[in-house]
Amino acid sequence: MGALRRFLARLAESDEVRLAEELRTWAASVPGTVRIAEAPVRSRVRLAGVVRRITLRPVEGFEAVEAVLSDGTGEVSARWLGRRSIPGLVLGSRLSIEGVLGREHDTLRVVNPVYEFV
Repeated sequence: MGALRRFLARLAESDEVRLAEELRTWAASVPGTVRIAEAPVRSRVRLAGVVRRITLRPVEGFEAVEAVLSDGTGEVSARWLGRRSIPGLVLGSRLSIEGVLGREHDTLRVVNPVYEFV
């Protein structure tokens, strides 16, 4: 009876719930990273996530590439100043970033993080 119940619950799940669970499992498997929801602000952290949004924007006279990463527990914005693009950075890319985590207008942000495609 338990297997049937799990099967029916899985059928009723939305795609977003299933994707978030897959992202949480994947991000937890990347060594040395912490979950975005549990990352301490104003500390150096290493986070892993999937690129959900990419924006090219001017920031105080400089161009900047901004990517929003999600790991299933939350989202963080990674901003690289003085760049127009990052080769290989596309929607759906899996990467880890490392830098000092800050909060700006209720958005978690890491500026000029070290990154690695995972």
